Amino acid sequence: MTDYWGTITFASLIKGYSAIQSKLVSQVKAISSHMSQATPGRFLLLQFGMSQVTQIGESISNLISQVSSMIMNAVRNFKSS
Repeated sequence: MTDYWGTITFASLIKGYSAIQSKLVSQVKAISSHMSQATPGRFLLLQFGMSQVTQIGESISNLISQVSSMIMNAVRNFKSS
């Protein structure tokens, strides 16, 4: 079976997250430097983007926590056998 989706590595996950975060920061800077062009719709889109970036960051944090827990359990099981 062919793997059409590829492999997600931790490095590619962090790189993608960093790119999304940087794009959001650029959007915030653009809106704040041109307040006359700021519309309620742009603010809503920006708020939605901030929410998504926060959610992605929390998901990455949870993933790291789960992997750490699995490693600690594996080490604990290895020591006890």
